[in-house]
Amino acid sequence: MHMTDAAVLPPSTPLQKRVLVVAIVASFIAILDGFVVNLALPAIGRELGGGLVIQQWVVDAYLLTLGALILVAGSLSDHFGRARILEWGLAGFAVTSVMCGLAWTGEVLVISRALQGIAGALLVPSSLAMIISSFSGPAQSKAIGQWSGWTSAAAIVGPLIGGIAVDLLSWRVIFFINVIPAVAIWPTLARLRASDAARDKSKRIDYLGAFLAMVGLGGPVYAFIEQGRVGWGSAEVWVPLVAGVVAMMIFLFHEARTAEPMLPLRLFMIRNFAWGNLATLAIYAAISLGFFVLGIYLQQVGGMGATVAGMALLPGTVILMLGASYFGGLAGKYGPRWFMTVGPLLCGAGFLMSLTVQEPLNYWTQVLPGQIVFGIGLATLVAPLTAAILGAVPSEEAGIGSAVNNAVARIAGLISIAFAGVIVGPAFSRDGLYNALLVTGGLFLFGAVVSAVGIRNPAQEAAASAVSEPDAASGDGGAGGQRG
Repeated sequence: MHMTDAAVLPPSTPLQKRVLVVAIVASFIAILDGFVVNLALPAIGRELGGGLVIQQWVVDAYLLTLGALILVAGSLSDHFGRARILEWGLAGFAVTSVMCGLAWTGEVLVISRALQGIAGALLVPSSLAMIISSFSGPAQSKAIGQWSGWTSAAAIVGPLIGGIAVDLLSWRVIFFINVIPAVAIWPTLARLRASDAARDKSKRIDYLGAFLAMVGLGGPVYAFIEQGRVGWGSAEVWVPLVAGVVAMMIFLFHEARTAEPMLPLRLFMIRNFAWGNLATLAIYAAISLGFFVLGIYLQQVGGMGATVAGMALLPGTVILMLGASYFGGLAGKYGPRWFMTVGPLLCGAGFLMSLTVQEPLNYWTQVLPGQIVFGIGLATLVAPLTAAILGAVPSEEAGIGSAVNNAVARIAGLISIAFAGVIVGPAFSRDGLYNALLVTGGLFLFGAVVSAVGIRNPAQEAAASAVSEPDAASGDGGAGGQRG
C-alpha cells in the first residue's frame, strides 16, 4: 500500500511540507482548545465563581463567535491572502489565550473567550484552504488525510493535557500553553506569505451576514443562559431573545438575496446535504450537551480529579479513531444511510446507560460501559455522515459545503449548552444529570430518524449525485478534522 503510494505520488516540495506543518499546527491549536476547556470548568467555577452560568458562557462565548464567523473566514482568506489571515488568526489566538489565562473575573474570561473565538474562526478554514491551493490530485487527498489525522489527535491529547494542567498546576496553564506552538511555527508561516495565491479583490465579503448571524445566534443564547439568573419575566431575557429571532429572519432573507452570501442557501436544495446537516445539528448538539454535563458531574459530584475525568471520557474517542476508517469503508460500499441511522441509536443508548449513575459513583459499572457503546456508535456514524454531506455537493463547492457543515456542528454545541441551565437546573445534581442524559438520548434518536427518513444512498440518487460520490473520500478528512 505504502509502496504503491510512493510510486504514484511525487515527493512533497519544501514549500508543500511547510504548508502542511503550518496547517496542522494551526488547526491543532484551535481544536485542542475545545477539548481542554471543558475539563477546566469546575476549577474555573471554584476560583472565579458565577456557578453554572459562567461555566456555560466560558464554552459558549467561544462557540458563538467561532460559529458565526467561520463561514465568512473563507472569504477573508480569498480576499486578503491565506497566509496573511492565518498570521492574523494565530497572533490573535496567542494574545487572547494569554488574556484568558490572566482573567481575574468570570466576566473578563468570557470576553476573552469571545475574542479567542474570532481568532479561532480564522485558523481552521484558512489552514485547509492553504492545503487545497498547495496540493492537487492524489497528493491533495493524502495531505488532507494527514491534516485530519493529526488534528483529530487533539481529541486524544486534549483531555490529558487539560486534566494534568488543572490538577498539578492551574486551569490558567491550559490557555498559556497555546502560545508555545503559535510562536514555534510563526517563522515558517511568515515565509509562506510570499507564496500566497493572488488575491481576488473582486469577491465581496458578507460582513452584514456575519453581523446578523452573530446577533441572531447570540440573542437567544444570551437569553437561555441568563434566564437561570434573572428569570423568564426579565426584559434582560426576552429583549435579546426577540432581537435574536428577528436578526436571524433578516439574515436568512439577506442570504437569499445577496450576490455572494456567506451561507449559500441553494445548497440546502440538495437532499443529502439538507437532511445530513439537520442530522448533524441533532447529533452534535447531543454530543456537546452529553459531555458538558458528564464532564462537570464526574468532577463536581463524582469527586474525580480533572486528569481522571479526562481519561474517563476517552474510550469513545479512542474507539472513534480506531474504527472510523473501517466503518467509512463499509459506508462507501453499502451507502451511508443505515450507518447514519444505527450510529446515533448506539450513541444515545450509550449515554442512557449512564442513567445507572448513583452516589457514590462507580465509574467501571456506571459510566465506562456506556462510553464504550457510545464510541462504537460514533465510529459508525462520523465518516458516513461527512461523506453523505460532502458527496452530495459538486466537487468545486466541497470547500463551502465542509465549512457549512462545520459551522452547523459548532452552532449545535452552542445552542445545546445554552439550554444546559434549563435542563439541569441552577446547580448540578444527580437529577439534573438524568434530565440531561434523557435529552441527549432524545437528540440522538432524532438524528437517527432524520437520517433514516432523509438520507439516500448514492445508488438511489440521480446520476449527477452519483458522479459526486468519489469526492466524499477527500472531503471526509477535511470536515471530520475540522470538527475534531
